[in-house]
Amino acid sequence: MTAQKYKMTMNLNVLQHLGLNLYSNIPAVLSEVVSNAWDADSSQVEITIESNEITIVDNGCGMTSDDINDKYLNVGYQKREQGSPITEKYKRPVMGRKGIGKLSLFSIANVIEVYSCKDGIKSGLVISSIELKDKIKNGEVEYYPKEIEESNEFLESEGTKIILKDLKKRTSNTVPFLRKRLARRFSVIGSEYYFKVLINGEPISVEDREYFHKLQYLWVYDEKDLSKYSKLSPNLEDEPKLRNGNINNTDLYVKGWIGAVEKAGDLNENKENLNKIGIMVRGKLAQEDILINFSEGGLYTKYLIGEIHADFLDTDDEEDIATSSRQSIIEDDDRYIKLKEFIHSELKYIAKAWNENRKERGTEEALSIPSIKDWFNELSRSHKTKAKSLFGKINQLSLDPISKKDLFKHSVLAFESFKIKENLDEFDKVTPENLSQLTELMANFDDIEATLYHQIITERLKVINLLLKKVDQNDLEKVLQEYIFDHLWLLDPSWDRATETPLMEKRFTSIFEDSSTALNAEEAKGRFDIKYKKTSGKHIIIELKRASVKTNTTTLLSQVQKYSKSMKKILRQIDSNEPYEIICLLGQELTDWEDEEDRENTKTNLKTANARIVMYEELIQNAQIMYSDFLEQNKKAGRISRLISSIDMDL
Repeated sequence: MTAQKYKMTMNLNVLQHLGLNLYSNIPAVLSEVVSNAWDADSSQVEITIESNEITIVDNGCGMTSDDINDKYLNVGYQKREQGSPITEKYKRPVMGRKGIGKLSLFSIANVIEVYSCKDGIKSGLVISSIELKDKIKNGEVEYYPKEIEESNEFLESEGTKIILKDLKKRTSNTVPFLRKRLARRFSVIGSEYYFKVLINGEPISVEDREYFHKLQYLWVYDEKDLSKYSKLSPNLEDEPKLRNGNINNTDLYVKGWIGAVEKAGDLNENKENLNKIGIMVRGKLAQEDILINFSEGGLYTKYLIGEIHADFLDTDDEEDIATSSRQSIIEDDDRYIKLKEFIHSELKYIAKAWNENRKERGTEEALSIPSIKDWFNELSRSHKTKAKSLFGKINQLSLDPISKKDLFKHSVLAFESFKIKENLDEFDKVTPENLSQLTELMANFDDIEATLYHQIITERLKVINLLLKKVDQNDLEKVLQEYIFDHLWLLDPSWDRATETPLMEKRFTSIFEDSSTALNAEEAKGRFDIKYKKTSGKHIIIELKRASVKTNTTTLLSQVQKYSKSMKKILRQIDSNEPYEIICLLGQELTDWEDEEDRENTKTNLKTANARIVMYEELIQNAQIMYSDFLEQNKKAGRISRLISSIDMDL
């Protein structure tokens, strides 16, 4: 027989690209192990987290040495094609498909020990990622894990134990986080599926997802789940609404739910944003968020969270739709396009229902204020309709009760202003996104404007004068820091449109989840005085000095360079190009400033670290001038002023 002219070969280097750095976090890696346990017909998986070691034990079918070689160590072994798409004991649909998920273990551990027992035969081996990488580096095509012949770790009954040693990632504070993440990644954990997962002896339950109690409204796509989700969501304002899960009259169906919380802030969990609709396939998270694919402009989308089960995305007779990382979906697949069309139509329905619900609730809240109720009752029928619409838009904002009542008050001012000019149709242009700028709508109405400005500016001047007093008294740096933090508008009027909660006296490692790995030990200890993020995406860091403190360019530059270096490392690790600025708030001029040239040199040097100086005196003078000019406007008395006074008393 003539020798073949061409030959395709595979190098161990493929493992480097497919698996050794497949995932970047412990929950994603352990999800692959849990998936394998499901496929092995396990009824229980026990995960034990220790300081530098993780042990996973399942009671599945186990593996012989031949199984380990032919299936476990065979990278790319496809369970569905080469084995069976349905498990033997529990008849489960197999989750695994590509045969590379096992490689993810190397992402978090340098040493992996595998112990398995099947039909009374025990097998064990140890894999070293360091040895494996050496093989790859030397261009070798085979790797032989070391056999473990004797060990107390061997199981006495059928199942598999995997021990991850010499971890690359710290496990401190991992247990609660991991419990929540695994609960959110799997919908098949629980007694009804004969599949229990325990972490340090405590079983994971659906309640560990920790978001059902936040829901205000709920739409469900399977009649069987209505009562289940009702019990899980005790704070629902209405009963869950059943929706048809059929996709455009095809043979494709979805299950699951989409919910809305009362306040958008309820979806901010530490540094994680829960404002997502995840896609589950065969009981496992296949894509973290499909909501980002829609350019819906409605504020309602900021209140949404959901879990859509779409098993038709992964059928045995069609191509695999998942990406290599198993954490997202190939988006140009026809099945995924159909799913997006369905979700889009559901979002339109939910938007209308949500707006109606919030409108009714907003009117109820506004009329709970006696003075506003009296004012409302005096309106004509058509004016009441427009007032209700305005109250509903206010209720779409995520505000604390006091702020919301204050906005109700301002809406009455704006409403009266436009009613006087017979121009209430202007309120149809108001959206929840610009609702907080109601004062801008009143710019042409001096009587309303003067009343409102006087209230706001008087209070702000009090704040400015108190800051002046604190600076003159040379209050402690901590006192000034807290005062500036509580009144960020003194430094930057855009603070109230920040995209995150301002932080004070925190380590740089608190800015982003897992950012500590980007910093060395000394950098990780670094702390900033105040930090927030503007809507433009720009990070603002404030370095604040006591009013009497004297410093020089060299000292200040050294400090801001440390901040700048830490920010660059953190942003680089999360692959972000977001800008940042460091503001140094000082009470004394720098000791090395002798002339204007010195000032310019300092300014140029600080600019290299994205930093600039603001003096207390400059800050206070500018604020006083700005707000005193407003206060000079004539305050006009009359019906509106008396109305505002009455509302203030009711608040």
